[in-house]
Amino acid sequence: MRVKTAKRLCSQPTCPSCQAPLSHDFMLKLSPFYQAAISDRTDTNSHMLTRISVSQTGASTWLLALFVAAILVTAIVGSVFGHKLGYQSGYHSIKAETDKAAVNGKQTSQELEDLRVTQKVLANQVATAKQELEISLANLDELRRTQRELNIENAQVTQLNDLYSDVIADNGGMPLQVLGAKIEPLPENAFEYGFDIGMLSAEGTAKSVLVSLTLLNDDDFVEVPLEPTRYSVKGIERIRGRFVMPERFKPLQAKLTLKSGNQEAVQLYDWDLGAMVDDMPLSLMDLQELDESPIESE
Repeated sequence: MRVKTAKRLCSQPTCPSCQAPLSHDFMLKLSPFYQAAISDRTDTNSHMLTRISVSQTGASTWLLALFVAAILVTAIVGSVFGHKLGYQSGYHSIKAETDKAAVNGKQTSQELEDLRVTQKVLANQVATAKQELEISLANLDELRRTQRELNIENAQVTQLNDLYSDVIADNGGMPLQVLGAKIEPLPENAFEYGFDIGMLSAEGTAKSVLVSLTLLNDDDFVEVPLEPTRYSVKGIERIRGRFVMPERFKPLQAKLTLKSGNQEAVQLYDWDLGAMVDDMPLSLMDLQELDESPIESE
């Protein structure tokens, strides 16, 4: 085997002039043209560096201005939109509250008007009630005065009746007799009867009287049930009552019989009741109480 060796390259020493920087004296020795060229090149480089620096500074300033302007525009737009949204929200809220307040105001005004009307009605009612009270008090005073007068008159009449009773009793008394009689038609085929009888014994005491009423025609008679049938008579007694006529019975006469001890009084009345009265009530339930006023003899 053959081995081929190569020579090692040795590094050459560097030139001192190449290693050391250019000295000031060497620079002075350069030609004026070369110095001018170097000076122009230096000025050009410096100018270029200045322009680059100025350009970079201007670009940075412009970018900063654009950034600040963008921030300002964004803030302004945001403020405008925020103001607009807030204004609309506040406007709608205030409008809703205003409408609600207007409705409440109308309701309050209506309620106040209703209260005024109610107060006026109540005032009129109070005034009317006061007038009615005054009238009622005046009527009450009049009724009291009339009642006192009637009580005095009744006392006087009672006193006079007692005097007459004593006089009649001293003269042998008053025999049993009928002072007045009436029979009137009523609804539902009913009739109302009334009899005023009088008797006064010689002793001046009350005597028992048995009373009966009979309805007669040519062929038959009907005994009217009286309630009560016996009365205690001292002076004048008023007999009142109602009865229902039997169906298909048409009386011609009414017979009233009074019995007291050995005295008896019989009175016949022709049954001459005509047509029903136009203003008669429709039912017995609509009738008033029995009339206790004295019966006037025809």
